[in-house]
Amino acid sequence: MQNEKEKHFILNGNLKTILWRLSWPSVLAMVLYGLNSFLDGVFVGRLMNKEALAGVGIAYPLAQITLGLGSLIGTGAGTALSIWLGANEKEKLQKLIGTVNGMSVLLSLLVCLPLYLLAEPLVRLMGGAGDVLTYGTAYFRITTIGALFWIHGLALNMVIRGEGKMKTAAWMIALGLILDVILKPIFIKNFGWGVSGAAWATNTGMLLYSVIGLWYFARRKSSFISKWNSLKIDVPIAKELLKLGLPGMILTIMTVVQSAVVLNAVTRYGTSADLPFYTVCNRILLFMMMPIIGLMRALQPVSGMNYGAGQYDRVIRSYWLFVFYGFCIIAPFWLFMTFFPATVILSMLPNFVISPQQLVDFRVYLAVLPFLPIVFMCLVTLPSIQRAKETSLIAMLRQVFLYFPLMIFLPGYFGISAIYWGSTAIDMVMIVLALVILNRCFKRLPLTIQTTN
Repeated sequence: MQNEKEKHFILNGNLKTILWRLSWPSVLAMVLYGLNSFLDGVFVGRLMNKEALAGVGIAYPLAQITLGLGSLIGTGAGTALSIWLGANEKEKLQKLIGTVNGMSVLLSLLVCLPLYLLAEPLVRLMGGAGDVLTYGTAYFRITTIGALFWIHGLALNMVIRGEGKMKTAAWMIALGLILDVILKPIFIKNFGWGVSGAAWATNTGMLLYSVIGLWYFARRKSSFISKWNSLKIDVPIAKELLKLGLPGMILTIMTVVQSAVVLNAVTRYGTSADLPFYTVCNRILLFMMMPIIGLMRALQPVSGMNYGAGQYDRVIRSYWLFVFYGFCIIAPFWLFMTFFPATVILSMLPNFVISPQQLVDFRVYLAVLPFLPIVFMCLVTLPSIQRAKETSLIAMLRQVFLYFPLMIFLPGYFGISAIYWGSTAIDMVMIVLALVILNRCFKRLPLTIQTTN
C-alpha cells in the first residue's frame, strides 16, 4: 500500500511538494557522495603534500571509469524502472535486480584487471610525472581493486532513487561516507598508507554501500518484486538498460578524456603551482555540482513515471520547476566563492601562494555554475521521455567538437588561463544548445489535459 501511495503521489501530487519531498534527501545524498572526492583532497592535501594532492587529482578522473559503469547500469535501470512503474510493467520489473547484479559483476571483471595493469601508463597519459605519477598510480590501482563495489553499489542506489525513495538512498550513502571519513585519516596517517589509504577507505565505504543495497532488496522493501540474489542477465532488459544508460556513460568517458587533455595542458604550459591549483578548482566545481546532480536524480522518477503514465505536461512543468530551484540552491554558494575565493582555495591548499590571475581564473571557471541546472535537468529528462539519442548528441558535441579541439589549442596561444575561460565559454554554448534540443523534444510530446497541481 505504501509503495502504491508513493507512485500515486508522484503521478498526482502537487509538483512543488513532490520537488521538496524528493529533492532534499537526494541533494543531501549527492552532497555526501561528493564529499568523498572533496575529502580525499582535504585529507591528502593536509596530511601529506601538494604532490600527493596533485597525484590524487590526476588519478581521480580515471577512477570515474568505474563510476561511469555504475552509472551506465544504474541510470538505465532507474530510468527504466520509473517508466515501467508508471506503465505497470510487472514482468520486466521482476527481472530487473538480477540483471543489474549480473551486469555489475560482468563489467567489473572486464575492467578491473586491465585498469590495474595499465594504471601507470594511464596516469602518465593524464599528465603525471615524477612523484605525482607515483602517487597517482598507487591511488588508482587500489580503486580498481574495489571496482565491483563502486559499480554495484552505485547501480543499486540509483535503482532505489528510480523508485522515488530518496530518503532511503540518502541514508545508505551517508553510512558509506561516515565509514569512509572515519577510515581516511587512520589509513593515511596512522597506518602510514598514504594515498593508498585514501583509496582503501573509499573502497571500504563502497563495499558497505553495495551490501546495504542488497540488504534493502532482500528485506523486500522495494516497490516491486524482484529476485535480489539473482545474477541472471535478461538480455532484452539488459539492452534496454544499456540504451537508456549509455548517454551517462558517454558523458563519463568523455569527462575522463577531457581531464586528460586539460591536465596535460596544465602540465605542459603551466608552472609547478598550476597543477595543484587546477586540482583544487576542479574538485570544488565537481563538489558544487553535487546538489544539482541530486536535483537531477530526484527529477528522474518524476519525469519517468509521468511519461510512462502519459502525463506529458507534468514532465515539462517538472523540468522548469527543478531548473529554477537548482539555480536558487547554487546561487548563494556561488556568490560566496566569487567574493571570497581565497578562503575556499586555502581550505584545501593551506599556505599556498595564490596569484591575482589565479583568483580571476577561479572566478571565471565557476561563473557558469548557477546555469548548469539547465543542462543537468535536460540530461535526465531526455532519457526519461525516451530521447536517449539526443542526450548522447549533447555529450558528444560538447566534448568531441568543442572541448577537445579548443583545450588542445587555446592554452598554447593564450596561456594557462584559457583553460578556465575556455571551459566556461563552451558550457555556455552547451546550455543554449540543450535548450534548443529540449524545446524541440517537448513540442513532439502529445498535449495532455492535466487537472492536478
